[in-house]
Amino acid sequence: MTDLKIKVEVALEQIRPYLQADGGNVALVEITDDNIVILELLGACKSCSMIAMTLKAGIEESLKITAPEIKGVKTYNI
Repeated sequence: MTDLKIKVEVALEQIRPYLQADGGNVALVEITDDNIVILELLGACKSCSMIAMTLKAGIEESLKITAPEIKGVKTYNI
């Protein structure tokens, strides 16, 4: 596991309790070569009307604090 992936997983573990409290969660799918984090939305996060704001203001900002090299966050579409 790369250092960047470890940093991202640590940051996600800090965020997960808040998502799980509302019945949701996220899973790391990949980190692209240009440092974009791809997440899969799970549970209530899949249909939440606030997920765009949660991704930008919550998850992305938290990831950038822990791993400043992260450029952004996107969701994985099955």
